[in-house]
Amino acid sequence: MENLKNIAPIDDFNWDSYEKGETYGDVSQEELIKTYDQTLNTVKDKEVVIGTVTALNKREVVVNIGFKSDGVVPMSEFRYNPELKVGDEVEVYIESQEDKKGQLILSHKKARATRSWDRVNEALEKDEIIKGFIKCRTKGGMIVDVFGIEAFLPGSQIDVKPIRDYDVFVGKTMEFKIVKINQEFKNVVVSHKALIEAELEQQKKDIISKLEKGQVLEGTVKNITSYGVFIDLGGVDGLIHITDLSWGRVSHPEEIVQLDEKINVVILDFDDEKKRIALGLKQLTPHPWDALNPDLKVGDKVKGKVVVMADYGAFIEIAAGVEGLIHVSEMSWTQHLRSAQDFMKVGDEIEAVVLTLDRDERKMSLGIKQLKADPWEDIETRYPVGSKHTAKVRNFTNFGVFVEIEEGVDGLIHISDLSWTKKIKHPSEFTQIGAEIEVQVLEIDKENRRLSLGHKQLEENPWDVFETIFTVGSVHEGTIIEVLDKGAVISLPYGVEGFATPKHLVKEDGSQAVVEEKLEFKVIEFNKEAKRIILSHSRIFEDEQKAARKEVAGEKKASSKRAKSDEPAVVSGSMEKTTLGDIEELAALKEKLEGNK
Repeated sequence: MENLKNIAPIDDFNWDSYEKGETYGDVSQEELIKTYDQTLNTVKDKEVVIGTVTALNKREVVVNIGFKSDGVVPMSEFRYNPELKVGDEVEVYIESQEDKKGQLILSHKKARATRSWDRVNEALEKDEIIKGFIKCRTKGGMIVDVFGIEAFLPGSQIDVKPIRDYDVFVGKTMEFKIVKINQEFKNVVVSHKALIEAELEQQKKDIISKLEKGQVLEGTVKNITSYGVFIDLGGVDGLIHITDLSWGRVSHPEEIVQLDEKINVVILDFDDEKKRIALGLKQLTPHPWDALNPDLKVGDKVKGKVVVMADYGAFIEIAAGVEGLIHVSEMSWTQHLRSAQDFMKVGDEIEAVVLTLDRDERKMSLGIKQLKADPWEDIETRYPVGSKHTAKVRNFTNFGVFVEIEEGVDGLIHISDLSWTKKIKHPSEFTQIGAEIEVQVLEIDKENRRLSLGHKQLEENPWDVFETIFTVGSVHEGTIIEVLDKGAVISLPYGVEGFATPKHLVKEDGSQAVVEEKLEFKVIEFNKEAKRIILSHSRIFEDEQKAARKEVAGEKKASSKRAKSDEPAVVSGSMEKTTLGDIEELAALKEKLEGNK
């Protein structure tokens, strides 16, 4: 109550006016209303005006457009401009001066859309830098909100270096330049790279002007391809070719460098305009050949890894950048043509012997067969003449069979040394490639590294026995197995074959013998050395005819002798019978001869 005592009335308060409802002092109500109206903007629905941000939070932005109440705009409409603050002027579209709650309804998004097409054209014309909000990814690039228009940002226009992860840009607000507008389809293309390039172009000129061959610079791995590595030298790019990454062989550059890695490189070359810069990495280290063990010499053993294979040989890396070639002929003592892939493959760790070494030319040849003894050094001891062995058939020729007794030891079986009895036209009739065959060493040719071998020598020579069976004049049954122009081949007992000329194949009735016909044959020639038996079928009946003629001739001679005898002729029954019998016998012989003819 004590406080109330201190309250005093206003001395000059006009109680009369108050009673009449005039509470504005000396100023009339009309004047006050007029003054109030002048302080407010006259606004209309569906128009764009400029307002001032008076407050903002995560969800809403309060904008004053000079109206009797402030409007509220969703914060999402300002995503493209995360730097928005109190006091900034923004364009807003008046949706409604009052809603049901008496609230002023504004839209920044619609205000931007209303003027967006004019703004993008103006930005292109003035080469203006604008802000945009990256909404999402799309095929080949990104979709950017610019003045409320969805513009296209190509992937190649995001940055000067290749983009590996597009998703990191989604939701970001960045500066852009409008580079292209399609008026017909209302398409807009923007670029962020264009902003950087102008800045980098000057840096590039500064860097390029100072380039010199042999200069060492620090760079960042910008991109890795199968053929090399692109290095960012601070605004200008250079390429390290895959062959200049390491002194050793490189399958892919990723074995040597990683993306974004900082490395030192040396400038190897650049063109007149200095647009292409060739860089080197391996040149910063000494050549491995210069660091090769000075004591290494021909005959020494070395270990290495197979890095490249070819039909003619293999390249072996004995140290990074130091390689030697093993020719296929130095992989085995064998003389058969083989591929290097039969002996080794890429990645194999092997031991080899140095065959040649040229440090000036940086070349080396190696061998692995030298790790084994040469099988021909003691050939006479291991494979003496007359010794028997099992060999593998490697190849055929018309004149014989090439076989391998062991790796590096080859021999030839002449076709005539395959069989004692069979007439072999080609070795394939007797054996096959890859098959095993028993052999006997007949002769050693050490100089040409070749053995003369025989197969038939493993059996006794049957011609020693045949000599006693197929004597000249003996007759044997045979079958004609083949007819040739010069005669026929006849199969005889014991697996022997003989030969008869056409005139010896004429049968007794005058016809010619044919294939598969079985007949009697007489041996007219036997040659043991040539293993030749000459036969005749005709000779059998021809000899019989000769014998018959001789017999007739003998009878005539005997009759003549009896006629000239001194004894008187006695006519008796017995004498008459004998004479008649002789006559009958002669007549029968004559008849036989005529029949034979």
